[in-house]
Amino acid sequence: MESRLNINVSAVDYDKTSKALTHQLSLLEEMVHGEEDFVMTDSEFAFGWHFFVLSVNKSLIQKLMEMMGPDFEKLKGKGTDKKFLAWLTKNVETKSPRFKLAIKEEMESSKFGIF
Repeated sequence: MESRLNINVSAVDYDKTSKALTHQLSLLEEMVHGEEDFVMTDSEFAFGWHFFVLSVNKSLIQKLMEMMGPDFEKLKGKGTDKKFLAWLTKNVETKSPRFKLAIKEEMESSKFGIF
């Protein structure tokens, strides 16, 4: 089983955000010759926001990193996962209204115990 990066997504508009994320990741798959490298859960609605999880194969992130070369290292964030979130946010933010991405495992181990 391939390791995955699980991303918590919070969005005001589920349809636009999920379509924008799917479109961007499908383009990435095409560029690096990947297939079925990501899945998305259904949305849960609360407090005026839609919450869902996007799960991405680490191999897809690795291929993006290799393809971008030194430009990937220039992305904001510590570590590969954070840099990938920065890349994904940058490429989706113009196509979707307010949304937030966060690494699921980090939120679950939060010192505040919110999740």
